[in-house]
Amino acid sequence: MPLYSEATGGMLTQLDKDDLEAIGLIKFDFLGLKTLTIIDKAVATINAERAVRGEPPIDMDAVAVDDAKTFELIKQCRTTAVFQLESMGMRDLIKRLQPDRFDDLTAVVALFRPGPMRMAEEFINRKHSQGQVVDYLHPRLEGTLKPTYGVILYQEQVMQIAQVLAGYSLGGADLLRRAMGKKKPEEMAEQRAVFLAGATERGVDAGQANHIFDLMETFAGYGFNKSHAAAYALVAYQTAWLKAHYPEAFMAAVMTTPTGSSCSRTTARSTASRWRRRTSIGRYSHSRWPVAAASATVWARSKALDTVWSRRSSPSARQMVRSRRCSIFAAVSTCRGSTDASSKRSCAPVRSILWAPTGRHS
Repeated sequence: MPLYSEATGGMLTQLDKDDLEAIGLIKFDFLGLKTLTIIDKAVATINAERAVRGEPPIDMDAVAVDDAKTFELIKQCRTTAVFQLESMGMRDLIKRLQPDRFDDLTAVVALFRPGPMRMAEEFINRKHSQGQVVDYLHPRLEGTLKPTYGVILYQEQVMQIAQVLAGYSLGGADLLRRAMGKKKPEEMAEQRAVFLAGATERGVDAGQANHIFDLMETFAGYGFNKSHAAAYALVAYQTAWLKAHYPEAFMAAVMTTPTGSSCSRTTARSTASRWRRRTSIGRYSHSRWPVAAASATVWARSKALDTVWSRRSSPSARQMVRSRRCSIFAAVSTCRGSTDASSKRSCAPVRSILWAPTGRHS
C-alpha cells in the first residue's frame, strides 16, 4: 500500500477509502464534536460547585436515560443549544412525535434525513395510535420491529429480518444490506433468490417473503445506521439533561465554546427569553471560574436587551440591540482561557460592555 509522510510526521495513504476497503483494511470514521467539549466544560463547573457544597460529582455516563424533566424539555421544543435537536425542522418533528423514551429520540435522529422523512408521518401515526394492532409483517419480526412501531427504519433491522426469516449469517446479512444500498440489479436478483429460499425453508409463505423483501429493498435505500443514530441521540439527551437540570452551567459552557461565529443572535435571543433564574448571577459572579462568571452575567444582560427589544419597535432601537448583543458575545471571547490571576484584566472589556446603559427599560 503506497504511503505519504507529512512534514509533521503523520502517515497518509495514497488510496481512497473504497480501494483501502477492497484490499482488506478496516476503515474507521472519527467525528470530532464541539458538543463534547461543551458537556465537559459544563460538568466541570457543576462538579466544582457540588464539591464546595460537599456533594458527590455527577457522572454523565451514569445519568438515567428516562428522566421525565429532560423529556419534558424536549417535548416542549426548548431545544436551543441541544445537540441535533435545535433546528426548526427538527423541532417540528419533535412537536408532532412527542418523544418520551430513548428509542423515540434515536428514531428522531434517524428520521430527520431526506430519505427517511417520507416515513415520519407513518411512524408518528403508529406511535400515537393507542389500542390499534401494529403490523409487524410476520410474527417472528415483532422483536425486531417493535421499537419502531413496525416501521423498518434502521439498516440493522434489515439485517435482523434476513437473519430471523431467511437464516442469513451476520456476514451474509451485511452483504445483503450493502447490495440493497448499491441497488445493483444483478446483485439484488441474487440476494432475492437466497432470501426466498431461506425463508420458505423456514416455513414462511413465498408470497409473504417476497413482499417483505420488497419492503426491505425500499427501506434499505435510505435506512439509517442505528448505532450512529443511538450515539447521536445519547449526546443529544445529555445536552438536554444538562439544560434541564443545570441551565446556568450548560449555557455558560455553550457561550464560551468557539462555534465559528462570535455572535449567534438567534440562539442568544431564543435562550435568553427563557432565562428565569435571577439567583444565578449571584451564584456565578464571585466564581473562581471567570469564563463561567462572565457567561452567566452575559445571560442576565442578554435578557435585559431582549426587554428593550420587546418594548421598542423602532428600527433604530432594534439595530442598537443587535449591535450591543454582538458586542457582548465578542467581548466574552476575550475571557476564554483566562486564569484566576488574569481574570480581572481579561474580563474588563466584558464588564465595560455589560454594564453600559441599554435604555430606561433595561
